[in-house]
Amino acid sequence: MDSATSELPARTPLTDSAETGLKIVIVGGFGVGKTTLVRSVSEIRPLNTEEVMTQAGVGVDETPGLTTKTTTTVAFDFGRISLTDRVVLYLFGAPGQERFWFLWDRLFSGTLGAVVLVDTRRMSESWYAIDRLEHHRTPFVVAVNRFDDDVSAFSLDEIRQALSLPEHIPLISCDARVRSSGKDVLIALVDHLYELAMARELTP
Repeated sequence: MDSATSELPARTPLTDSAETGLKIVIVGGFGVGKTTLVRSVSEIRPLNTEEVMTQAGVGVDETPGLTTKTTTTVAFDFGRISLTDRVVLYLFGAPGQERFWFLWDRLFSGTLGAVVLVDTRRMSESWYAIDRLEHHRTPFVVAVNRFDDDVSAFSLDEIRQALSLPEHIPLISCDARVRSSGKDVLIALVDHLYELAMARELTP
């Protein structure tokens, strides 16, 4: 992704009025922008477990279209954002490489919801994330990270069809570099969780 200027988040302490903390996991394929999303929205200095990619990863982590990628997440990213004075999200960005997928099930423990970040240039890498979330019955939204060099410009309807996403699962576009855009994704997830909770309460 081009190094466009993004909005810098305020590094603010957690307010005394915060009373609801939600664990959110961000998943998706290798190099889709999960670390970037956590960094852009976090109001604290995010914890990153990135390491420089070496020759040992050639043929293992190599993915077409990621020629400028030099680092990779080897455990998880962690950040925090207060959506309101009372609601706080704790963000966990999962590693995207297949060899680290065994960590996902542990990250999903205690998770109320998830974001599946999608790169339309490598759509098939999103299927595993969606499959695991459905297996765990974890509510999620899908966010399409619009890269500058993506010339395909698939519509959201086309992407929904390609991913076989049911209509009730929110699907939105975003720019993971921009704080306001990433925050919109998280708000969409919280709204989705609220709607699901209300529907459960109304079910006899």
